[in-house]
Amino acid sequence: MVADSEHKRVHFRSPADLVGQADALAEIEGTDRTDVIIEALREYIADATDDERFRHDITEAYYDGQIGYDRLEALVGTERARTAKLLKRDLDSEPLDLSAPEDGVDIYDGETATVDPED
Repeated sequence: MVADSEHKRVHFRSPADLVGQADALAEIEGTDRTDVIIEALREYIADATDDERFRHDITEAYYDGQIGYDRLEALVGTERARTAKLLKRDLDSEPLDLSAPEDGVDIYDGETATVDPED
């Protein structure tokens, strides 16, 4: 069991038969109801966060301001959260006010590459 400072007490109502099943499983495994529920929750979260559609929905919730960065990071991981944070910053910023180049202006300074699609 992990130290109490690493735990948060939660209270919730559950169907009696579900609690009975958790108790039976705990008895068979030689553990307690809390450990069974924690393990079930871990597995549920692992399955959900492994789903691409779920990760997309969570990221969209972040872009829409429904959840904060910390919650996003906890659900999708640091790398994906950082990418979303950079994109959100870019989406939230004002677009650059650049006019189109004048006709005849070489914006590439004469250095262009040609790509052969057959390669």
